[in-house]
Amino acid sequence: MLYLTGELAFMGYCPSSKMFNKAMVKCCAKPKSKAKGMVEESKDKQKIKGTVVLMKKNVLDMNDLKASLLDRVHELLGKGVSFQLISAVHSDPANGLKGKLGKPAYLEKWVATITPLTAGETMFSVTFDWHESMGVPGAFLIKNHHHSQFYLRTVTLEDVPGHGRVHFVCNSWVYPAHRYKYDRVFFSNKTYLPCQTPEPLRKYREEELVNLRGNGKGKLKEWDRVYDYDCYNDLGMPEKGTKFARPVLGRSLDCPYPRRGRTGRKPHKKDPNTESRLFLLSLNIYVPRDERFNLVKFSDFLAYALKSLFQILIPEIAALFDKTINEFDSFQDVLDLYEGGVKLPNDATLKKIRDCLPWEMIRELARNDGERFMKFPMPAVIKEDRSAWRTDEEFARETLAGVNPVIISRLQEFPPASKLDPKAYGNQKSIITKEHIERNMNGLTVEEALKSNKLFILNHHDALMPFLRRINSTSTKTYATRTLFLLQEDGTLKPLAIELSLPHPQGDSHGAVSKVFTPAEDGIGGSVWQLAKAYAAVNDSGYHQLICHWLNTHAVIEPFIIASNRQLSVVHPIYKLLHPHFRDTMNINAMARQTLINAGGVLELTVFPGKYALEMSASIYKTWVFTDQALPVDLIKRGMAVPDSSCPNGLELLIEDYPYAVDGLEIWSAIETWVTDYCCFYYQSDEVVKEDTEIQSWWAEIRNEGHGDLKDEPWWPEMKTRIELIQACTIIIWVASAFHAAVNFGQYPYAGYLPNRPTVSRRFMPEPGTPEYAELEKDPDLAFLKTITAQFQTLLGVSLIEVLSRHSADEIYLGQRDTPEWTSDAEPLAAFERFGKKLLEIENRIMDRNNDSRLKNRIGPIKMPYTLLYPNTSDYSREGGLTGKGIPNSISI
Repeated sequence: MLYLTGELAFMGYCPSSKMFNKAMVKCCAKPKSKAKGMVEESKDKQKIKGTVVLMKKNVLDMNDLKASLLDRVHELLGKGVSFQLISAVHSDPANGLKGKLGKPAYLEKWVATITPLTAGETMFSVTFDWHESMGVPGAFLIKNHHHSQFYLRTVTLEDVPGHGRVHFVCNSWVYPAHRYKYDRVFFSNKTYLPCQTPEPLRKYREEELVNLRGNGKGKLKEWDRVYDYDCYNDLGMPEKGTKFARPVLGRSLDCPYPRRGRTGRKPHKKDPNTESRLFLLSLNIYVPRDERFNLVKFSDFLAYALKSLFQILIPEIAALFDKTINEFDSFQDVLDLYEGGVKLPNDATLKKIRDCLPWEMIRELARNDGERFMKFPMPAVIKEDRSAWRTDEEFARETLAGVNPVIISRLQEFPPASKLDPKAYGNQKSIITKEHIERNMNGLTVEEALKSNKLFILNHHDALMPFLRRINSTSTKTYATRTLFLLQEDGTLKPLAIELSLPHPQGDSHGAVSKVFTPAEDGIGGSVWQLAKAYAAVNDSGYHQLICHWLNTHAVIEPFIIASNRQLSVVHPIYKLLHPHFRDTMNINAMARQTLINAGGVLELTVFPGKYALEMSASIYKTWVFTDQALPVDLIKRGMAVPDSSCPNGLELLIEDYPYAVDGLEIWSAIETWVTDYCCFYYQSDEVVKEDTEIQSWWAEIRNEGHGDLKDEPWWPEMKTRIELIQACTIIIWVASAFHAAVNFGQYPYAGYLPNRPTVSRRFMPEPGTPEYAELEKDPDLAFLKTITAQFQTLLGVSLIEVLSRHSADEIYLGQRDTPEWTSDAEPLAAFERFGKKLLEIENRIMDRNNDSRLKNRIGPIKMPYTLLYPNTSDYSREGGLTGKGIPNSISI
């Protein structure tokens, strides 16, 4: 490990480490002060030893040595870090009946502790004076009189008389005291409902929530710790003209939306309805400091971005000398993005070298998991077989076990109908006929297949049709699609037909203009069929990224995070239950608003709806239902399952080999059991739920503020019973963990090779007699590549999903916690341990299913096992990377 003998070395001085530290210690003195409500000195007082674990201010992977030097100077001037214990037993009338305060105690040997160059945690001692009138401490105040902030991890009191060990889990940045208008308070790891809070701690609990809510005014600074709501009014860039104007999402009947965290930035000078934006590449968009990426995550994130930048630039520079700029001329051109390059050796020697590297960012750049330097990693979809992705079997299988296995539904009427308003959109009923599909139905009639639950549909028609005319007015040229499948005897799906629909040229009220394409293998028919599948994949890719991924996980969860911090104390049992599932989400969402979903951002450049992307997601949010996010409810609603108490999890799957649903139901059941055990420990009856003032305020704020545009919907639970509380918490945890993992971490394995999951189509299906049709006959591969995403968009999109699909080195998976002492209650700890063991059993069953050759949908023609819902609870390696497996606790990327 690298060390400096003192921060003066950073400034050009090199004193002897021992002499320098001794001199600093001798000169350093602690201030003498007596705080209001402080316990008086006594001859009978005892000393309590404490241990403080913290991390100094850092810059990426290194300690901020200048800040560390200034902190030492402050220590010399008697400005240290003070702690005051707060009694959980005895109140002080002179202090508003708050708990009695102990004498200030100071961190010891700050000056003498050598600061390593590499950032990390440091342990300090603190010694408290304790008097019997103090009783058991339930909290402490901390004042940082240094120049710089530090991250306070834990404080542990080793031997409190009559009580023993007291542990405080802090996990918070503490800024210099002058940055706050209040005292920073931390509570021990005991858990209390509001009515159970010891009276001396009650006001501290209430005041802390008031501080976190803020006053709704002014621009928020990094130290403010304020959680507040705002609408999505920060996506447009009016200074660039009308092309970059975007509607405000939220607080609107036309564009309803979940709320995001407020930053308090001033309105834009050219449009008062739009919030002013930061410099495009700025990462300093406000989120409460404790919600920002930690050291390891931030370093990993920057390393991924740096690698992606080089992976984009090199092919783009080469393309300048190509005969067709911004086009792939062949599938080999696409494969060249992954093949070649310098392969980093994958052996024990390099691993040992990498493990010795001091900085996380450098370690990530020197990964040795088979990736090639300056090349994109080989996506799993083409790793074993370069052409299997083109088969009908794989195209169908990915609706059940791909990156978006949450849309397919059972067809319950034929031909498929539309729910669009016929007054506005005319006749939108499908034109697919029995004649189109029965010849490929293995001898079944449509009536027989419907009756035996054998027909399924991937339906994007109604979601896209209202926006299609505007979308096609841009460089995008695409369709609204319906794809029909037959469930075969071996459990696999077989595509039967794809319907491509456009708005009527005479106006929306005239209905749709549609064409139907059916499977073909050879000649021009086979080429046309491959294009039809590509248009269906474009629809599915865009809907997946905008709705299933962004809207239904990232956007809808943020209001729950804000409300939980505003209305639930850190000592509340539901806060402790949910908090791990909120990690990093506000930060990644803020970064998305800054560079991904903003006007002209990466998402608009790479996904077919373009500038209408977020407006389209707002339209679909109108039909979002919180209770439908429960996996069993969703499966029943889509017709993929029927209730059956004799089956595991109470459901019969109508496609038995549906990997997402099979694995997902086991995960859902494990989460539900854990949440039930936990909630029933603290809530012995429905009455306790109704009388929990914090829970009632929390749920009211989620409904009326966080998801305020839908507050009048009848489906909202009233939050009056234990069942409603358990249901709500289970859904929140499911969405933030397993559902997000299922739709996020498969992006690069499946869509890293963009011909398999194109995100844009640039021209319509060629008509016979046109030059495009002649080209399709002559060179079908070139025609295919000219239809789907262009080269630069491909590079940009692939680099984005490579970053999004990586697990960071500090990933905390479902069934894991960042600290084992997150509560002092034994039964919840035991229930959590049972939850972890259940997840380990699920891991084993998933691997067994993947090894079962009878389950054809789990591996498929591309020979890639379905592991997106493999919990990875057993993994404590902290390696991360493009693993294609693992359920993180939260939406952290």
